[in-house]
Amino acid sequence: MQRRWPILAGYGLVAASTQMLWITFAPITTEAAHAMHASVAAVGNLAAIFPLIYVVLALPTGRWLDKSFDTALRTGAILTGAGALLRLFSPDSFAWQLLCQVIISIGQPLVLNAITKLAARYFPQEERAAAIGLGSVSLFVGIMIAMAGGPALLSAGGLTLVLGVEAAIGAIGAAALALLVSSPPAFEDPPAGAPGAWLPKEPLLFKLGALLFVGMGIYNVLATWLQPILSPFGAGNLAGDLLALMTLTGIVGAGVLPPLVAARNLRRWTLFAAVGWTLLTALALDWQQSGAWLAVWLGLEGILLLASLPIVLDWAEVHVGAGEQGRAVGFLMLAGNLGGFLLVVAVTPLVATPHWALAFIAFVALVGLGVAWLLPSQASAPTPFTASEPQ
Repeated sequence: MQRRWPILAGYGLVAASTQMLWITFAPITTEAAHAMHASVAAVGNLAAIFPLIYVVLALPTGRWLDKSFDTALRTGAILTGAGALLRLFSPDSFAWQLLCQVIISIGQPLVLNAITKLAARYFPQEERAAAIGLGSVSLFVGIMIAMAGGPALLSAGGLTLVLGVEAAIGAIGAAALALLVSSPPAFEDPPAGAPGAWLPKEPLLFKLGALLFVGMGIYNVLATWLQPILSPFGAGNLAGDLLALMTLTGIVGAGVLPPLVAARNLRRWTLFAAVGWTLLTALALDWQQSGAWLAVWLGLEGILLLASLPIVLDWAEVHVGAGEQGRAVGFLMLAGNLGGFLLVVAVTPLVATPHWALAFIAFVALVGLGVAWLLPSQASAPTPFTASEPQ
């Protein structure tokens, strides 16, 4: 029990590294393309492969985590750290960087799908929502490190310095987690159930997955297209600062809200408020585009939208019970990554007409509002088949 916070810190560093390594080239795409003698579109694909591989591996890695948690999580940490270090061998080779990104992206679901199971193994029930919230915060911290640090490091020492600093962070986190996760758990898991047998009997997971599809999808849409959406209104130059504000407020929300929401059993209403505020934000951005107006709406959007991820994961952990968290999170993160990919693609042809792009975001949020309304008012205890189904 005494080592639970260092274990969570090690996990957080590796989880942050997965996001940092995923986003590495996004804020420096043009410069990286020049250094690698590749097209800007090709460099953009170095990030695009992550959600695609996640979709393929989400459920198998969740099953592995449920059966052999230590081995699976340690493998994910090692792939993350090794991939980061390998990028240093040939910074100017696009083919080599692509290979390394594939290695890192294979490790990503093994790390991210582990958060609720790690909380259940090392934290008492009353601390698990906080642990899941802090573990989720690390994802957004990793994104901020890449977005803010990448351009600064590039200016100071070129692409090699960018990859070197990120390799050091990834390797240190991987080594720490690989050592710490060998600690015996404070709370043992029962055996995992039969593969896939529980999922058709869990309508709540489908509803939570639909909300992650909407939430993660809309966040990715804003991160990808906010600048071109605001440009016709004369506010495109504000997009970078607004996204940074949204992510920073989201870090606060994801760290503070989940334990408060769990203690008061307000999960359903918080998720309903998050998608409702997203709907209003899309309409507000279409109506007016002054800097202060945009900052208020997107700042509050970050608090609610980004806090929804740990709230959903915590609800899933409470509902499915011990022994099934890996597969449950794998399914939910699969849905979220699908949303992050498909909604970005869907908005692409609408970007030239920002009114339609914002209308589409509002429509998706409206669908999410309907799903949130169908959620049960309170989290239920695990149903018998989740914890005891024979293998």
